[in-house]
Amino acid sequence: MDQGIFLLVLVIAAVAFVVLLKTAIVVPQQSAFIVERLGKYSSTLHAGFHILVPFIERIAYRESLKEKALDIAEQICITKDNVQVGIDGVLYLQVLDPARASYGIADYHFAISQLAQTTLRSEIGKIDLDRTFEERATINSNVVRELDKATEPWGVKVLRYEIRNINPPADVLQAMEKQMRAEREKRAVILTSEGDRDAKINQAEGDKQRVIKQSEANRQQQINEAAGEAEAILAVATATAEGLRRVAEAVSSAGGREAMQLRVAENYVAQFGNLARTSNTLVIPANVSDIAGMIAMAMKVFDQSRAAGGTAPAAR
Repeated sequence: MDQGIFLLVLVIAAVAFVVLLKTAIVVPQQSAFIVERLGKYSSTLHAGFHILVPFIERIAYRESLKEKALDIAEQICITKDNVQVGIDGVLYLQVLDPARASYGIADYHFAISQLAQTTLRSEIGKIDLDRTFEERATINSNVVRELDKATEPWGVKVLRYEIRNINPPADVLQAMEKQMRAEREKRAVILTSEGDRDAKINQAEGDKQRVIKQSEANRQQQINEAAGEAEAILAVATATAEGLRRVAEAVSSAGGREAMQLRVAENYVAQFGNLARTSNTLVIPANVSDIAGMIAMAMKVFDQSRAAGGTAPAAR
């Protein structure tokens, strides 16, 4: 009898322990459990320890509130210029309302991935192939905007979408490479021609400046030479005038007339002696030996010049 009671108590304890395990729930951080009571939504359990009503309440769904990355498989899209490209991407989403995410749709992961593919095909069909590489950010934002509108009733927030790869066909890639190569060659030719043009302009400008500087230097040289020649002529004239004045003063002084006669005679003899050295043909005057006559003639010329100089002030 006592053994039967012990077994009964043991069975009851085991059942109570099992029931406690089924009804005592610990919800992890960043998670939410959906509780159903008799098959109907009852409440949402967040992080912490919770007790359910045995045999009446149960955990129907377990939702993670963390941000999730959903891989969007590669698909073939047709651009506006009728080129087929393979595009795949990554979608980031987060559950904001666990109840609506559990009851609003059967599988929101599958639904969002399919919706992302259809939306992406629609966006790619609006632009040309060349612009798909340039406007990734615009395409991503448009896809997020459309998905966010569709997933709001499901309690899911689409945070961002990123295009991972854009794979055009092989022949299109070859054509694009040829186009880029031609564009680079075109830019190289343009830059080379612009460089040659700038070099020629610089060279012409340098030649112009050189000619200008050279002409200015020549002009300054001519001015300097003219000024030097003028100063030289003025100096020679001044020296000659001073010499003549002193000669006149010397002749007018005592003994000057005799000294002048002697000087004329010496120059006459010296110059007559040099005639035969410069030429083989000589024309000799008849009175070549009359030195006194030559001196008298020279003194007569001097007296006439002096008389003309002396009468000049009176004429004034």
